[in-house]
Amino acid sequence: MSSADTVMQSYGRCCAVSVFFDDFYRTFLSSSPDVAAKFKNTDMPAQKLLLRQGILNLVLFARGLPPTKLQALAKSHSREKMNIEPHLYHYWIEALISTISQHDRDCNDGTIKAWREVLGKGIEIMQAGY
Repeated sequence: MSSADTVMQSYGRCCAVSVFFDDFYRTFLSSSPDVAAKFKNTDMPAQKLLLRQGILNLVLFARGLPPTKLQALAKSHSREKMNIEPHLYHYWIEALISTISQHDRDCNDGTIKAWREVLGKGIEIMQAGY
């Protein structure tokens, strides 16, 4: 099974857990004062829906879809828009991996390796768009 397929299955298991996105944001927002500051006035219910789609776009890109949606997302996160500095993606990845480890009942070292590979490809596009 490819890394992207492993991640797609893992993501499905995570999305089935009702508190997955709440736990992700709890972990992510506590990871750095810089991260928390970026979400100060954010509509979190709407943000959770955007995150759900954003992760799916990362996975679909790793499965071979064109980078069009990721490039648009990168533009919205650029210095001209939301100003999400490239170093902040490290906190995002680590919070996501931690939350996946907690909520994917079948998670193992191979699953985490697959997630890191899949996320890395898309995050490169996000950072390049800064």
